[in-house]
Amino acid sequence: MQESRSAALRRARSAALIGLAVAVSAGCSGGGDGKSGATTEQTARPPGTHSWTGRPCELLTGAAPAEGFTLGSTTDSASSDAREDIGENGARPLYQETGCLADLKAPDGAFWKLSTRASVYEDPEAARHAYRVKEDLDRAHGRGPERVHDAAYAIPADDRGRPGRTLLLWNGDLVLTVSAYAPHGSTEHDVQQSLERIVGNTARRTEDGLRDDDASSPAS
Repeated sequence: MQESRSAALRRARSAALIGLAVAVSAGCSGGGDGKSGATTEQTARPPGTHSWTGRPCELLTGAAPAEGFTLGSTTDSASSDAREDIGENGARPLYQETGCLADLKAPDGAFWKLSTRASVYEDPEAARHAYRVKEDLDRAHGRGPERVHDAAYAIPADDRGRPGRTLLLWNGDLVLTVSAYAPHGSTEHDVQQSLERIVGNTARRTEDGLRDDDASSPAS
């Protein structure tokens, strides 16, 4: 058991160091203030331990999701009940899920959509497996993925004709999915940069907010 946990930790620590790097997934995203302009160097953080929260939308307040955008109405979607996942070799690891649905107001007054879904696993190896399964499925269905980092990728998304972007990442015991959608009638080319910044900044703030700074490793 100890050997298995040690192996999981080694894999987690040698995995992609994401954290702040997610915020600059396109190499052009600004920092926490959502400003655009100068290219930001990808700053990595080691995989960490994360905690569930019943108020995930609060993690997104206090800063613009991208330059000129403001956070509108939000709805928390969170259940404290542990769920069973289908793991490797018949294992059924437990995880807790939390998420946020939000409206965004663009500089021109148009409304965009944003959603987050964070799954916090009891073990980082189970989170790694869940992330890899999702990545394999997206690849098999021809949805990319567009590699952001070894443990983060993006795919195009669509919500009844609204162009969007989904970013999925793994960090320690966390699997996080962030999706954003532009208004109806938008063209993917025109909104791509804004979508990249929104999902990148949202992913970083959510991971920051769920991270347990008192924990020194993904193991608990």
